Amino acid sequence: MTEVLAYPGVQVFSDDPYSDGNLADPYPLFERMRAAGPAVYLQQYNVLAFTRFEECRDILADHQTFINGAGVGPKNLHKEPSWKPQGILDSDPPVHTPLRKAMASVISPKGTRALRAGFEAFAAQLLPQLLERGEIDGVKDLAQVYPLRVFGDAVGIPREGRAENLISQGAMSFSYFGPEDERQQHFIEQGAGTFDWVMDHTARAKLAPGGLGAQLWDRADAGDISAEAAPLLVRALLSAGLDTTVIGLGNALKLLAEHPEEWAKLRQNPRLVKFAIDEVLRFDSPFQSFFRTTGSDTVFRGIPIPAETKIVLFLGSANRDPEQFGPDADEFRIERDAARMIAFGNGIHRCVGQPITRLEMEVVLGWLAEHVERLELAGEPVPYLHNTLKGWESLPLRLIPA
Repeated sequence: MTEVLAYPGVQVFSDDPYSDGNLADPYPLFERMRAAGPAVYLQQYNVLAFTRFEECRDILADHQTFINGAGVGPKNLHKEPSWKPQGILDSDPPVHTPLRKAMASVISPKGTRALRAGFEAFAAQLLPQLLERGEIDGVKDLAQVYPLRVFGDAVGIPREGRAENLISQGAMSFSYFGPEDERQQHFIEQGAGTFDWVMDHTARAKLAPGGLGAQLWDRADAGDISAEAAPLLVRALLSAGLDTTVIGLGNALKLLAEHPEEWAKLRQNPRLVKFAIDEVLRFDSPFQSFFRTTGSDTVFRGIPIPAETKIVLFLGSANRDPEQFGPDADEFRIERDAARMIAFGNGIHRCVGQPITRLEMEVVLGWLAEHVERLELAGEPVPYLHNTLKGWESLPLRLIPA
């Protein structure tokens, strides 16, 4: 490996993190990238990449130097003439502040606790049916079905059309967080028309009264946010509580099926469920990477980086950093204290919907731990190849009742 002249001391990598092989199993490449220094230069994409925990954590926390307002994908939206930041993820203070405040007021601890009864009721309806079947697809029969129902109901979006639109819409939206390639184009084509459906169904008239979506519109009525921002926040809310949960649940089911000793620990001590969720999110982070942009000239870890420079953070690598999580960081251990992992980001842009994702995973895994003796793989899982998300397309699973 050589150094790139623009970044003295930074090693150049010709590897493609977005190849099929590296998306399916990125961890050997991540290990080499972490060993090369605080940053590496990805030659194919002309971008600095950060893969260690401390660097990724600190960059995410410094929202003034490393901004979101130029987009969280590789394209610098400051250079797009018509670009105007509106969403909660692609904006910075002061635009970001009222949006974040409005979202946090809706996803409050009290509001999240109020969702538990409905989440548990549908789990008690769906999961016994799956247990009776014995063999299921853990993704298509459970990890997708459960969040679409319970969180869609919580938001108040109509049930008809959810399955056909919300999954594809999320996959398309998050594809823009990665490079422009054939894979991104696939998800754009697959999601054609879904943006219009989502925006239409997040309008005030389409949302159930009292739901989380309607509560965001109430914030617009109160003048806390604009009427233009309200449907965008409802859309962001759907992604915050849906996509992460679908991927996270699928990853949890696979890992617990592959590690029967860890499943046995969870069954013996149900209080470990929150630790197990953190460990799942650390071990296979649903969101593997995000881009940031330097808001001004800066020097970070001794590396001079000019203003308006795109950088990429590999959160999936940071959460496997042995300097942070110990020499067994590549092992799945549900008793590990993984609460400091950054699967949900860090700082003011930390995922505001994470309490709902955690609640959904807690309810499902808690029910399964009580009623299922063993989870077993019933076939070869099919990886979900996406430039930003890491999960499973299909997960043949056998449920052995207790």
